[in-house]
Amino acid sequence: MRETVSDEVLIRRIAARDAQALEQLYDRYERPAYAFVFRMVKDVMAAEEVVQEMFVRIWNIADRIDTDGGRGKVSTWMFAVARNLAIDWLRKRGSKPLEALEYDEWERVKGQVEQETTEHAVERKLLGEQLKAALEELNEDQKQVLEWIYYKGYTQQEVADHERIPLGTVKSRVRLALNQLRKRFDEFVREGVWP
Repeated sequence: MRETVSDEVLIRRIAARDAQALEQLYDRYERPAYAFVFRMVKDVMAAEEVVQEMFVRIWNIADRIDTDGGRGKVSTWMFAVARNLAIDWLRKRGSKPLEALEYDEWERVKGQVEQETTEHAVERKLLGEQLKAALEELNEDQKQVLEWIYYKGYTQQEVADHERIPLGTVKSRVRLALNQLRKRFDEFVREGVWP
């Protein structure tokens, strides 16, 4: 399992112009930052702009961010930047930022997004395992045709030409395989294995 690098280490790496560190920080905070900012500005494009501006600022002034202040320091600073940029955006448009969110709201939104991310990762893993099991139940001809078409990107005609079989046979194998997979996933749903 890959060890998670702290925010403080990422900031120090960003200060040294490490673009991959910025990507890691972006992956970690983009969704919670967007959710937080959107709650203030209530505008999709504006929220995206504010979040992008926040990461541009991080890139530009990472060398001035205090990373020795203890745990949570970077997150607190990012909250302040996101909040201030959102307030600036609202003021420029003549809106009063009456409901500017506080830090505990940032932490709550961040926690919700992190939980969603974990739940989605578990669901994707479960779906992948179920798909793999369902594919194993297909006969070899059906598996091969699906692999050529869905994983390698070939057309049905190209598969027919490559395998030297009639196009109708390829279509039949695809149809039978997809029907079998559909039935198997219907069973997963009935059994409560898949939502």
